Amino acid sequence: MQYHLIKHQPELYFDSIHNELNNFLRDMFLPSEFSNPLTLKKNSIWRPAVEIKQSDSEYKVKVQLPGVKKDNIKVDIDNDFMTISAEMNEEKEEQEQHEENIKYHTCEFRYGKYQRTISFDTPVKSQESSAKYKDGILTVTVPKQHIEEKHSKTLEITET
Repeated sequence: MQYHLIKHQPELYFDSIHNELNNFLRDMFLPSEFSNPLTLKKNSIWRPAVEIKQSDSEYKVKVQLPGVKKDNIKVDIDNDFMTISAEMNEEKEEQEQHEENIKYHTCEFRYGKYQRTISFDTPVKSQESSAKYKDGILTVTVPKQHIEEKHSKTLEITET
């Protein structure tokens, strides 16, 4: 008998359910000019993929930001949190007067602002953290602070 291991990712199921519910509500309640999926897709929330790994000494966070300019990315780190902000702006094409009636045929690009805050299990060394951006992938390396093991002690109570 052969067994297959399937990786369970419940967040993907919720995204799918959320999208289906949005489609249903859009089709039922919005007027036809607003229910065009191209219009809604263009204005939807931009949510890049994130990968977070940790070792004994550091966290490594990767974010897919294809097409985003390095100057439009900001990373803030304190002892327990990291906030990544980015903005993807739609390119405005200069159009000649006879091309004013251009409409999207298909638009699957996402535009807008993105912000994600990541919480760390252990305090980190924010001053020693580094970020690299190459080929649309932001990689942030965040060293962990090594905290000595906590030893408990039972105090003896004396009378005064």
